[in-house]
Amino acid sequence: MDGWDLTDAYAWATARNRVISLADDARQLWKTVRRYARIISETLPEAQAVYVERTAEQTIRVAACLAASEQSETITHARLSAAFSLVRYSVRCAVGITGGTGTAKPARRTPTLAEKVRARIEMHGGKARSSELLPFVGATAEEVKALPGIRVALNRTGLGRPATVYTLAADTPGHSPLSRPRTQRDDAPATVVRIDTYRPTRTTPANPTPAPTPSLRSQPTTAANPFLSLL
Repeated sequence: MDGWDLTDAYAWATARNRVISLADDARQLWKTVRRYARIISETLPEAQAVYVERTAEQTIRVAACLAASEQSETITHARLSAAFSLVRYSVRCAVGITGGTGTAKPARRTPTLAEKVRARIEMHGGKARSSELLPFVGATAEEVKALPGIRVALNRTGLGRPATVYTLAADTPGHSPLSRPRTQRDDAPATVVRIDTYRPTRTTPANPTPAPTPSLRSQPTTAANPFLSLL
């Protein structure tokens, strides 16, 4: 079918109001289409079913367009079958795009105990007490002490029982304590810049002229002031 055939079919379809109906040989297939649409909508999750809930309606619309393109008012079995194939393909595409292809999604990787401990210590500035670490990583003190790159010390500065403090070993690859590496700029002496250097020098005249006393009402600059009558 070329462009001229479509032009003739459009002129035929719009010449007057037409009623396109199912042929007798297409009625059984139409029942199958409606049953297929109902089963698809009921078995898919709601987030996907909304895209295919009008499958039967779209199938009959496509079949009507096929009939009109051939200047016919009858939807035959062949035309309905072709429309059904197109709509089923669109359903498969919609389900695949929305994640219903049946392929399992890769599971989200769970961080290891060592990663959780290091992240918790770094969050507290490079050292964390037992109460700040153990309840949040789901491990005992013995399990944390056995991890590589973790140092344990007792803080006896306060009163009462000494606190257990966990830190990261400085030689742990990729997990050094949170500190910025020193540069040559850190070793250079600080330069103090006085803001007075950038301020212009204000000179005081020998005989300063007193500033005029402002009047309560400014005088017009010219006699032809159009707003003078409004003041």
